[in-house]
Amino acid sequence: MRIGLFPGTFDPVTFGHLDIIERALPLYDKLYIGIGVNANKEPMFSAETRVQWLDEIFKNESKIEAVIYEGLTVECCKKVGATYILRGIRYVNDFEYEKAIADMNRTLDANIETIFLTCLPKYTSVASTLVRDVIRNGGNVSQFVPDIVLRTIGQRINRNGVFA
Repeated sequence: MRIGLFPGTFDPVTFGHLDIIERALPLYDKLYIGIGVNANKEPMFSAETRVQWLDEIFKNESKIEAVIYEGLTVECCKKVGATYILRGIRYVNDFEYEKAIADMNRTLDANIETIFLTCLPKYTSVASTLVRDVIRNGGNVSQFVPDIVLRTIGQRINRNGVFA
């Protein structure tokens, strides 16, 4: 059985993430979306909210399951039985960074292989970091995130039109 893990923060989930997930689906019998928790970072949205989004978005796709994990990605792979790590690439410098991580993961566990997929050109500029900046500054992110994420954002806009 081909089991993959697509790790990331998904804070928030974007159309770029969904593009990679949907195009990777035929490669796997099961694809876990691993929401990494980093104690040194303060997320905009809780890990539980991100799981709820992914569960809703992929409610009709039994091959996908979202999980929350802390620590090493290879340890999460072992926990869920994944032998593949899926990573999305937007730019050449993404590849250099991701290759270094893939090499480290391979050193930690030689049985886990990293698969890179490039995003479609229309999603090249869609990064969660940039989307968070647009949200914080009151901009419209409807072209970057699915409706379920937009609804959550809308619920957190206060009377002054500021994200809280």
